[in-house]
Amino acid sequence: MAQQAYLTETADGGPGPERRGARIRRLVDRLTSGWRGDRRIWRRGIVLAVFAVVIAGVMMLHSHIPNRYGNLGSLIETFLPWVGVFVPVLLVLALVRKSATALIATVLPVAVWLNLFGGLVIDRTGSGGDLTVATHNVNADNADPAGTARDVAAAGADVLALEELKASAVKTYEKALSPTYRYHAVEGTVGLWSKYPISQVSAVDIKLGWTRAMRATVRTPEGEIAFFVAHLPSVRVKLEAGFTARQRDKSADALGEAIADERLPRKILLGDLNGTMNDRSLNAVTSQMRSTQGAAGSGFGFSWPASFPMARIDQIMVQGVEPVSSWTLPETGSDHLPVAARVDLTRE
Repeated sequence: MAQQAYLTETADGGPGPERRGARIRRLVDRLTSGWRGDRRIWRRGIVLAVFAVVIAGVMMLHSHIPNRYGNLGSLIETFLPWVGVFVPVLLVLALVRKSATALIATVLPVAVWLNLFGGLVIDRTGSGGDLTVATHNVNADNADPAGTARDVAAAGADVLALEELKASAVKTYEKALSPTYRYHAVEGTVGLWSKYPISQVSAVDIKLGWTRAMRATVRTPEGEIAFFVAHLPSVRVKLEAGFTARQRDKSADALGEAIADERLPRKILLGDLNGTMNDRSLNAVTSQMRSTQGAAGSGFGFSWPASFPMARIDQIMVQGVEPVSSWTLPETGSDHLPVAARVDLTRE
């Protein structure tokens, strides 16, 4: 009876397979009806085609865009994945204009974007690992530091780094985190909390005049690991000055030197670097460490701003250990999202 009812409904023009196929054919016919026999489809849309080539060129040659004027290269690299949003716009305009030239040209930025970021779209997370780490810029103006501390502690990290610690709020964080973390150390505006013993704590000079970076040894069941916690200077976009990042860049170079000088072979960097992995100005750090999100994350892992994340400026980077998985945590009272990762200490 069910089969008979289905066949009857289809025969009467119901939503059977043939009916759906006919709808699709009619839709394709509508989209292409104005194209057949129109010799101008190759002459229209030249400007759109040029824009498509320019967008592809920006993505493909971003490292050659000079920083001489307003750090334009670094600004573009910070939001480089978002250049791809222009592609569907060009595609729609090419269809509206009935331009075969523009449609074909749009293939170029699509191919470049997929080459650069296609690997980030797929899920690369694995299983296993023996250490979970997390980092969070808690925001100095956080109205609920205790609640933020409880939220990040609930993520189950074995080692947790916090940045932008306001002096008057440090005691609040210490109290809220003490049930989960037996050991902790704070240097200036950054701190490290751990379930395992911490030793050899020292400030790291990143050329600011005050402390926003630290180094500590954490003794895990798999041996000692050098942890670096850093909050690099903020950057600004100004009409008269462009992307002002000179102090950030100087601090990144100093942090890179400190990491390179570290004697322990296993190193983990946690912090707000105020820059993405694409930003050439962070090469002193990114050239010697791996991003856990890039190696074992799912998606881009954008962390800022928390209300509508557009860039991953909060980083977990490793050397001498193997990333297994990487993810962002739910929003807290901060303007950043916390980020976490799980690593395997027995292989690299």
